[in-house]
Amino acid sequence: MVMVKDLTQLTLKDLWKEVKSEEDWWGDINERVLGMVKLILESSLEAELLEELQVSRYKRSRARRGYRNGFYPRDLCTTFGVIKSLRIPRARERYDSRILPHYQRRQEGINRMVRSMFLAGVSTRRVGEVLTKIRGENISAQTVSRITLSLDAEVNRFHRRQLADIYQYLLLDGICLKVKGANTVHKRYVLCAYGVTIDGRKEIISFRQASSESKAQWEAFLGDLYQRGLEGKYLRLIVTDGCSGLHGALEMVYPYVSRQRCWVHKLRNVTNKIRRRDMEECLAGARLIYLAKHKREAAKRFQEWKARWGILYPRAVNCIEKDLDELLNFFDTPSEHRIKVRTTNAIERSFREVRRRIRPMSCFTNSRSVDRIVYGVINHLNESWKEKPFIQFTQNN
Repeated sequence: MVMVKDLTQLTLKDLWKEVKSEEDWWGDINERVLGMVKLILESSLEAELLEELQVSRYKRSRARRGYRNGFYPRDLCTTFGVIKSLRIPRARERYDSRILPHYQRRQEGINRMVRSMFLAGVSTRRVGEVLTKIRGENISAQTVSRITLSLDAEVNRFHRRQLADIYQYLLLDGICLKVKGANTVHKRYVLCAYGVTIDGRKEIISFRQASSESKAQWEAFLGDLYQRGLEGKYLRLIVTDGCSGLHGALEMVYPYVSRQRCWVHKLRNVTNKIRRRDMEECLAGARLIYLAKHKREAAKRFQEWKARWGILYPRAVNCIEKDLDELLNFFDTPSEHRIKVRTTNAIERSFREVRRRIRPMSCFTNSRSVDRIVYGVINHLNESWKEKPFIQFTQNN
């Protein structure tokens, strides 16, 4: 004979036996949570209306500021799931609810989730599919696009904010992207400024779209940085890839700050001027120049490299020789900093994140979408770097 336990004698183990699957368990929990959230929301909306009208239901009062007008149902997508037929109290005169604004169908947390997935590289169509599975609401690609439009205000604030003049190093570079035009796809350049502060924090300071990397475009970008507060009081070095337009602009905006040519870009140029059979040996010798302990030793190593390759590859040697002073300026900085400021690698890594994000897209639909996505990637990187300063830069030098 099987003994049946009294309800008061049931243990947690006994109760778990009644659960058919983990999915059923969590489904039941989620249903109860949604029910509680719905109850709390409806109670809060009712209390808010009572405060607005200054009188309870069915009461007479001279202080009354309006009349009730029943209820209407609304579905609301929340981070807990979709609440069906939420009872919204209504007044005869329009009033603005602080709890649930007019026409709101989604909790702001859902909108943030949509923006985060969009910026992480998920296509607008896939965002809708994922949210349908997770939260039970069918969000179209058009709705996702409308939600991401809210990024425009953040982008404008980022472009207009005042800058603190606390940077000791500035890395400047641009990235070329494709944007759809009226009849054809055309190129847009995004000019970027990456800075390292006096206490070692790294940050992408600003970016701007431009039609080219000409002197005029770079001068407008740098002039904007200067006007917003980056006057260069603590700047030790500005690192560039050697773009002639950028260098011309620097002469106008930051003429008294030393410039450093990127060694990676320079050696890439040298590679195009030597035969494949000599490439490994020639480049290895060139790398020894920037690996020297000080500027005098680096200059000596260049002369040795020139003597070895000058006759065979005069164009390759001249490529380095004509910019040697700017290639060696990083030796004037503290030794702990040099590995970070002899190239533009830091800003190039940020560009890789942008390219990874746009990989699912053949090109941008318009200039605004460029701003949204580039800002999203930059903002994510800046947030992740806040607590990760360069260790080499945090020492007293």
